[in-house]
Parts: sequence; structure tokens; C-alpha cells
Amino acid sequence: MSDLCASTGDRGLRRLAAGTLLVSFQGAQAPDWVLRGLEDGLGGVTLFGFNVSDPEQVAALTSQLNGSGNPVISLDEEGGDVTRLAYHTGSPYPGNAALGAVDDVELTERVYHSIGADLARCGLNLDMGPVADINTAEDNPVIGTRSFGSSPDLVARHTVAAVRGLQSLGIAACVKHFPGHGATTQDSHLEIPLVAASRELLRERELIPFQAAVAAGTKSIMTAHVSVPDLTGDLPATLSAEALTTLLRREMGYDGVVISDALDMHAITEGVGLVGGAVLSLAAGSDLLCLGPLPTAEDIDRVLTGIVEAVADGRLAASRLEEAAERVDRLRKWFAMPRQNPAESNGIGLDAARRAVTLSGSVTPLTDPFVIEVDTPPTIAVGDVPWGIAPWLPDAEIVRIKLDDADVRALLGRADGRSLIIVVKDAHRYPRTRTLVSALLAVRPDATVVEMGLPIWRPGAAAYIATYGAARANAQAAAELLTG
Repeated sequence: MSDLCASTGDRGLRRLAAGTLLVSFQGAQAPDWVLRGLEDGLGGVTLFGFNVSDPEQVAALTSQLNGSGNPVISLDEEGGDVTRLAYHTGSPYPGNAALGAVDDVELTERVYHSIGADLARCGLNLDMGPVADINTAEDNPVIGTRSFGSSPDLVARHTVAAVRGLQSLGIAACVKHFPGHGATTQDSHLEIPLVAASRELLRERELIPFQAAVAAGTKSIMTAHVSVPDLTGDLPATLSAEALTTLLRREMGYDGVVISDALDMHAITEGVGLVGGAVLSLAAGSDLLCLGPLPTAEDIDRVLTGIVEAVADGRLAASRLEEAAERVDRLRKWFAMPRQNPAESNGIGLDAARRAVTLSGSVTPLTDPFVIEVDTPPTIAVGDVPWGIAPWLPDAEIVRIKLDDADVRALLGRADGRSLIIVVKDAHRYPRTRTLVSALLAVRPDATVVEMGLPIWRPGAAAYIATYGAARANAQAAAELLTG
């Protein structure tokens, strides 16, 4: 490929365009094209689980990146199901649903302060969280346990607590997904979700947490690839000036950095393409473009060329790039302010998970326990993060079954005379999971069901444990209830 800032047209303009991009790459070390790009003004990078092995490696990677420029170094570290630093082991922190269930804003702030400390020790400076979406659609495929709950006021106060916890250590919060991704049953990784809300309903519901975050001084806000016809027409909000400039900037008074959700998602690429999405999102009011994990170095070169050409032919004002650069420069100056050294983790994640977990019914002492973990397909947002209670019940026989392979009679035979524990994740979303669990309970009503997603469907088991998330901390808290 050509150099990221090769002399195609105005080199200064190309550098401005590069400054709006957050790129990704494969591997534990940054490739040469990323390092050259940072030297030539690239805005920064977004890390994913495939960039992470352990904290020491991440610290070395961020040091390498900082050696080539002054980048924004971001990732999604929400606690709970969505984690990048603990992608291979599961998060030591419960996610937002668990924190919302406890409803202690001081606890939420302490959890996010600890997450911020982990990020700071690794050399990161922006967390793409917290999620401020109100989970009003029970069958939402991408939000679910990532939300603090279904009440606007509850979500607002915990969003503010999370912002404070992160930003107290110099980690910029990125409150997402504006103007709200909770009232839909569609996944923006695959299509443009519809949020059928009037502007009045948005103000009464979806916008309340975002307005609270603006007042709390959040350093960045992430867009949603959702269509709200009364606000955005047929466009996703990421591409809508009415959403990002008129509503967020002018009406809500926000002047921090606006970051697009990943532009490689189908909600963008299947409509206007990656380059078209980049140009339209900048024109609508985004300052940094998260390109996602899929675009290659060649793709990014095409995006840069497309932005420069859009300025040349009048589709994108050069002043829009200058405005974005000024906001990102302010963010970098905030990063550079002196702050206290982050303390070591204090176990707050497990404490929070223990406070969130609930037990209905009673657990009897375990006898040669047989554990059935019902496999749940990973969502794109979460990825293939390990979950389940296996690490915390070393003496149990644990089987992870796929629904296509489930043999109820054989499973019951293996559980005969033993304590039976059935572990599910978001059973309310999967009819076949509910059918399987019901068949097992019809013969073994003495079994215990552990729900590691949202506890919406509650079967008639002897005991029912709700963890409000599938993080490692949630699993340990459940196992402690099982073992007394």
C-alpha cells in the first residue's frame, strides 16, 4: 500500500483526515504500517482480545505505540461479559446489570475506578464504556446484561458513577450508544436496528443517561448505528447530523469528542460502505472514527483517500476536520494532566458480584454434583469469552452441551443419585434452551438452575440462582452459594 500520508493532494489535509481514525490490527505487537501512520498523524488505535495476552504484554504494546506518536489507545472494557483485557479468562468484574441490581452508586464508581486502574497500568487512555443504553427490549441481542437496567433514572445515576470512576484516573469514558440502543431487538453488527421512539419519548427515556453524562463531564460519547425515524429518518444515528450535531451538540450542549461505533459493522458497510460511512459520519459530527477489527491497512488507505476526495469535491467541509482535530487535541491535553498512580486491584469485583447474586429457594448440600452448562452462541459484541462455573467447582463433573446434541434421557441417567445443577445464559432468548431445562426439571424438580444472563425466565426449580452476568466474578459468587 502507499504510505498512510503519502502525497496524494494536500499532505496537511491528509494528516487531518488521518487524525480522525482509530485503527485496529492483528497480533500482540503493532505492525510497521500502524507505527508509520502514528508518526504521520493517525488518531489512534482500538485494541481487541486478539491483541491481548497479559497485562505486561499490553503495557509493552502501548509503550510501542506511544513511541511513534501521541495516540488515543482505546478498547471495550465494560466489566461483565464484554472484556478485552480478560478476554481469555473472563472479567474479574461484574457488568452493568449486576451493578444496577445492587443499585449502589458508590459501588459502581469503585468498580469502574478499579477498571480504570487496570487500564492505566497497561498504558491505555480511553475506555469505550460505560453502556448508557436503557434495556427496554427484553430480547435485545446486543445490550442485555451490558445495561444497568430498564429505568432511565437508575441507568443515569450509574452511568455518572462509572464516568467518575474511570475519569478520576485519567481514563476517558466513552458513554455509549447515542441516542440509545436498548429499545430494539435487532443487532447493528448485522443490520440497521429500528428504534421506534418519538423525540418526546427519547427525551423522557433514552436521552436521560446521556444528558447526565454530559453534565458529569464525560470526555467522549459513542454513536449508535440505530435508525430513529422521528430523528434520523432512514439513516443510522452514526450518519445523522440531526442526531449528532443538532441534538447532541446544540440541544444537549455537548462539546466533547464524538466517536463512531465500529464502521465495519453491517449497519454501515451493507448500506454506504466503509469509505462512505467514514465521510458521512464525519460530516454528521463524529470526531474519531472507530473502524473496527476488520479493515486492513489497504482499507484504511482507501478511507483516507475517500475523506480527502470528499473535502475536495465539497461533500465534507475541511472545517469539520479542523474542529475534530481541536477536540481530540483537547482530549490529549487532558490525558497529560498529572494524576495519582493507580492502586492495585482490591477485590472489589468479587465483592460486587457477591452483592448482586440472588438465590430463590434453597440449595441443599452437594452430593457428587453433575453440572450441565447449556451452550449459548457468543454475540459479536462479546466475542468468545469463556463463561460458566467450572473453575469454581473442581470436584464436580461438568458437561457443556450444544442444543443439537442434547439427549435428555442420557443426561438424566448420568445425574441419577447426584446433585443436578443446570447453568444457562439468557434462557429467555432461546426457546430450545427453555424446552431442554423444562424437560430436565420435569424429572428432577430438585435441581438448581443458575442463570448467568438476565433472570427473565424463571423455571420451577428447587433453587434458582441469578448472577446478572457471566463474568468470572459472577461465576465465583454463584459457586459460593452452591457450596455454602
